[in-house]
Amino acid sequence: MKKNKTITNFVCQECGYDSPQWLGKCPECGSWNSMKEFKITNGGQRTTNTVSNNLEQSKPQKLQEVAYQKTSRIQTEYEELNNVLGGGIVRGSATLIAGDPGVGKSTLLLQLAISLSFEKKVLYISGEESVEQVKMRAVRIAESSENQHSKLSKSPDNLFLISLTDADVIVEQITEMKPDLVIIDSIQTMESQNVSGLSGSVGQVRYSALQFIRTAKLYNIPVVIVGHVTKDGMVAGPMVLSHMVDTVLFLEGEKFAKTRILRSLKNRFGPVDEVGIFLMEEDGMQEARNPEQLFLTQSGEQVPGSVLVSTLEGSRAFLVELQALAVTTRLPMPRRVVSGIDARRVELLLAVLQKHCHIPLDTMDVFVNVAGGMKLSDPGIDLGICLAVYSSFKNIPLSKAVGIAEVGLLGELRLVAGLEKRMKEAEKLGFKNIITAKKYKSLREVLNQFQKG
Repeated sequence: MKKNKTITNFVCQECGYDSPQWLGKCPECGSWNSMKEFKITNGGQRTTNTVSNNLEQSKPQKLQEVAYQKTSRIQTEYEELNNVLGGGIVRGSATLIAGDPGVGKSTLLLQLAISLSFEKKVLYISGEESVEQVKMRAVRIAESSENQHSKLSKSPDNLFLISLTDADVIVEQITEMKPDLVIIDSIQTMESQNVSGLSGSVGQVRYSALQFIRTAKLYNIPVVIVGHVTKDGMVAGPMVLSHMVDTVLFLEGEKFAKTRILRSLKNRFGPVDEVGIFLMEEDGMQEARNPEQLFLTQSGEQVPGSVLVSTLEGSRAFLVELQALAVTTRLPMPRRVVSGIDARRVELLLAVLQKHCHIPLDTMDVFVNVAGGMKLSDPGIDLGICLAVYSSFKNIPLSKAVGIAEVGLLGELRLVAGLEKRMKEAEKLGFKNIITAKKYKSLREVLNQFQKG
């Protein structure tokens, strides 16, 4: 009888680099103290017959000989989710959805499971909650949806719940049941006796994810996996986990705001720049009906320091309100407090205002905020930031102005991608004073026009 052999490797948690010995610094990505022990137990070497059988099964094929069938997708009742996925859930795909604790990952997936279970067989596997707790959450969602014409208020027929953490047993359940969709919540709670270490360790996460992905590809069953995040906002576990799956989604949002944004960080079957807008209501996650107007202030009062910008998220343009406050300070180093935008980008724009527009911001505290809790990284909002700071400094309301341009270090205005789409969205909502790099060449020229007006 062959003895089991234990192979010990050290795996980098950041990039997945394997090494037979521990290294202080990963030679692949340069991270320090990221090598974790990873043990695999096998049953010895493969026989010659096994190797020959595998060679027979893995014989190379010509491209023309490969049987191809257009990939079908499972359509959900959430159009925002369908858009982010590129048109629906691809059969046989592995999707990883991550987000901060309490942001609504499990709620969204449970609603998805309930809505699809009226037509398809759905298996919901929870490693963090018992089936009674999942049922309690489902009943709460259903009771909140009683007065709405929604599938959530009805009793699903083909939704199966199971509370398991053993990855091998889960694979057996999927193989025996063969559902149309599998949801696993979450990958950090999965473990197997074939790999040493506690649940959530590098070895357990890699092994469990590999088993689920193999099962998805073998039986053409889509698998949705929930992942935790670190304190830095990255997907917890080894970086190789993101490389193994087909799609990586990230659900973000502030705990004290009801807006939730679903982003696609990786998608082998569609675009990676699409976003979905949801609202966390009492009856669960709901799609935003007018997401283009979601981040606008409803008040008609014009106040200094408020400027609108048109930002591009995926294929859609959104109008967002930027707020700025510039006040005189007695501190030797003025404060720069920024929320929703890269603080270093704001400091760069403040330096441009001071150098080329002669605004003495070196003696003032400057606060910049994105209304609605949205996070922006679009360079097309540069002009809006400058206008908001100028409006607060001069105490001039510019609420009806929409700024769409990138600002360079020399104070010049540059065209941005999707300008026509941004302008159409602003015009559709009734804004006529749209400032772009087509009308003005420099930031100073724009501010001079406001001084004359």
